[in-house]
Amino acid sequence: MKLPEISILVLIICVSSYSFGQGVEENWIKPRIINTTDLGADPDDEQSMVRQLVCSNEFDIEGLIVSTGCWKKTQENTNILDKIVEAYGEVYSNLSIHAEGYPKPDYLKSISVMGQSGYGMSDVGTGKDSPGSELIIASVDRDDPRPVWVMGWGGMNNVAQAIWKVRETRSSEELAKFLSRLRLFDILGQDDSGAWIAKNFPDVFYIRATGVYGWLPLKNSDYYREQIQEKGPLGAVYPDTKYAPEGDTPAFMHIYPNGLNDPEKIDQGGWGGRFSYNKVEGIRSMSEVAKIDEYSESKFDPYYMYGNTEEGIQAIKRWSNGYNNDFVARLDWSITNNYQDANHHPTAVMNGDKTRNVLYKTVTEGSTITLNAAGSSDPDGDSLYYKWIFYKAPSSYKGALTIKNSTSLKADLEIPSDAEGKSIHIVLEVYDDGEPNLYAYRRLILNIQSNK
Repeated sequence: MKLPEISILVLIICVSSYSFGQGVEENWIKPRIINTTDLGADPDDEQSMVRQLVCSNEFDIEGLIVSTGCWKKTQENTNILDKIVEAYGEVYSNLSIHAEGYPKPDYLKSISVMGQSGYGMSDVGTGKDSPGSELIIASVDRDDPRPVWVMGWGGMNNVAQAIWKVRETRSSEELAKFLSRLRLFDILGQDDSGAWIAKNFPDVFYIRATGVYGWLPLKNSDYYREQIQEKGPLGAVYPDTKYAPEGDTPAFMHIYPNGLNDPEKIDQGGWGGRFSYNKVEGIRSMSEVAKIDEYSESKFDPYYMYGNTEEGIQAIKRWSNGYNNDFVARLDWSITNNYQDANHHPTAVMNGDKTRNVLYKTVTEGSTITLNAAGSSDPDGDSLYYKWIFYKAPSSYKGALTIKNSTSLKADLEIPSDAEGKSIHIVLEVYDDGEPNLYAYRRLILNIQSNK
């Protein structure tokens, strides 16, 4: 299969340039992403795909792979995916007026492929290569310093087949290099291949998210009908919810480059949730997997994966205004060819830094530091509002903290006298007064040292 060329980063610092429509240019790294989805099993995959495409300028999407899972054990074609990509093609010109970087429809069609047609590890091995597994190998092999995030909205046997082939055809050193460039994120576990990967390749970066429901408005409410489904071709292919809406969306929201978190630092927390560095033994897939085969995963025990922290779904919901309004605004973009007729994201600047990077600073206990959002701006000329937040959950310091003028452009933070050796996470929210109001974020991690 001939795969399309995908542009790569050529700067040693691995930074690409991007602008929000007519806004202020920023520097940030676009994540590389491949989505595997068991479309047709539950309409929530279609919902997540609509959101993924409407914000696709934020990512380098390198594959859209139709996969299987415990709720859809066979696949035959890409028809559902093609329909959504066709809808994207109808609104591409509008989206491109509002932000740079949207992939061309023909490119998305070229990376929309079939993966494994059968279920789980039964479809991994000799003679089991698929366009999806081959696409994963080609993407990881590409000369690009950025890791490849492979998201499992269904089962993970496409990446399992890719890993199996590399293991069988390359040296141990080449296999280790291949695995080091993978970032795996599966939703709930939907076949036995994830357990196989985690057992046989314990060093692979593997998140299994289980806190994926309950972060959105109530299903089939007015929010969906009025703010999403009635807005043009993409809204029209966003189906009603059967069980729970958009259960797969947290996979790509974890790496959404909005300034809130570094996805490599999984304990920071962002739009996709927060995860613990303490790997968990035997995070089981959805109950249907054991119904198919009682020992499908237990036969790989012990296996270990990264899982959600104790915050659970609250790690996502705390940012609900930001991600809900982001989706609404982007669908607004899809139905207007006039930049002035929609709202656009502000740019958040922290202490003079205009990137979206997480910032780090060493300070002394008992001192006072100034937090400064000067230089933040809005491309539409809207008024801006500021909120400085002590995000206690990922901070190792768990005591009380005082931020003076916490809703002002500048704020003062008193470093507690008992914080030596601890970390403090401060999040800046900048939001405008447009319709809907849109958010930008920055994070500062303070490492506290003694004042002696």
